Amino acid sequence: LQFKEEADPVPLTDEEKQEAEAENAAVKQKAQDILNQALAGFDFAELANTYSEDPSNVIDPTTDEMAGGDLGFARQGSYAQEFDDVLFTKMGDGEIYPELVETQFGYHVIKRTASQTIDENGEHVQQVRASHVLFRTRSTTGSIQDPYTTTGLTGKNLRRANVQFAQTTNEPEVGLQFDSEGAKLFGEITKRNLGKTVAIYLDGVPISTPVVNTEITNGQAVISGNFTLDEAKDLVKRLNSGALPVPITLIQQQTVQASLGEQSIYKSFFAGLLGFALVALFMIAYYRLPGLLAVLALTIYTVIVLAIFKLWPVTMTLAGVAGFILSIGIAVDANILIFERTKEELRSGAPLLRAIETGFERAWASIRDSNFSSIITSLILIWFGTSFIKGFAVTLTIGILISMFSAITITRTLLRLTIGKNGKRSLWLFGVKEEQTKETD
Repeated sequence: LQFKEEADPVPLTDEEKQEAEAENAAVKQKAQDILNQALAGFDFAELANTYSEDPSNVIDPTTDEMAGGDLGFARQGSYAQEFDDVLFTKMGDGEIYPELVETQFGYHVIKRTASQTIDENGEHVQQVRASHVLFRTRSTTGSIQDPYTTTGLTGKNLRRANVQFAQTTNEPEVGLQFDSEGAKLFGEITKRNLGKTVAIYLDGVPISTPVVNTEITNGQAVISGNFTLDEAKDLVKRLNSGALPVPITLIQQQTVQASLGEQSIYKSFFAGLLGFALVALFMIAYYRLPGLLAVLALTIYTVIVLAIFKLWPVTMTLAGVAGFILSIGIAVDANILIFERTKEELRSGAPLLRAIETGFERAWASIRDSNFSSIITSLILIWFGTSFIKGFAVTLTIGILISMFSAITITRTLLRLTIGKNGKRSLWLFGVKEEQTKETD
């Protein structure tokens, strides 16, 4: 973080001076053409957005539109003398000044849009709102290679920056507080730069160029302007981060090709398919017929979920793949709960059809509570998490909702179709021995 002041110009040669004068004449003619258009009724804001060379005429983040040359409300003495005199003494609200106004910055086409009177410490102060189109000119007395030069005042001298509000207008401002050495340097800088700008650079880029209105010797300064609260907070954050004595050092750099992410997702899908195959083998070996039907239901579940991902659409990142694979595990867990409850009913001697229905009913409460808890957690991650975490939570939520439908509806339907109305099937197919039911009976 560095505080810089305007540099003194280097004298021009006669040839350079003639070249600058020729360029300025062309700029003046262009400015006169735009002034004529403005006086003829062309949209002033559109002219400013198209032609103005004022660096402050940028996109407003709150409206996502260009500023249209708007300078906001300001009191007399806020602008260059020539600009100030015309705006406050020679114009009325809604008027466009019929002549070009030349300042040290170039030629201005000025429109006064509104005025107001505010109470400032018991004194009535007039403020005027204006818009302008700036056409920059070259200096004919000297050239400036770098418009600002170092002053010796850096981030190490800045104790802190904070957001505060003007007492009269309640507009956001940025307060600066320097240490003792910084206060002395800042006092000297403001003394020799009255009416000029002091630029604040962060990592070689200017982040603010306030005008010095008065000499400041107490080490406490205020940057005021047409700040929104978000803009003031952003400037404070950048100033405070620049005040930290921590240089940025390149430790390592690595080039990552776009194919790396594709390969990672492919490997994750392959791992998921392998895991699904192993789970399918376990379900069939341990639960037999219900396990086989559960694998078929899980296959249908997978197709439904992937179809939803395609139709939404959901971008499959690594986190999204992880959420999808985890939801398959939750679906398997629901089927295991159902089958275990069914086996318990069969061991107690219940008929097959009734055992299946009772098994689903007993398992539903546990499935519902655990899945709803997971969904609530996922919604919290979606609301507060980063984009990476949100991808995981979204795919997991979709998977959980479909898994409940798969386990309760699809698996139950397949079981009913398989055993038929009479419910006569070997209990061995359900992982229960005949001897176990007889002993229980």
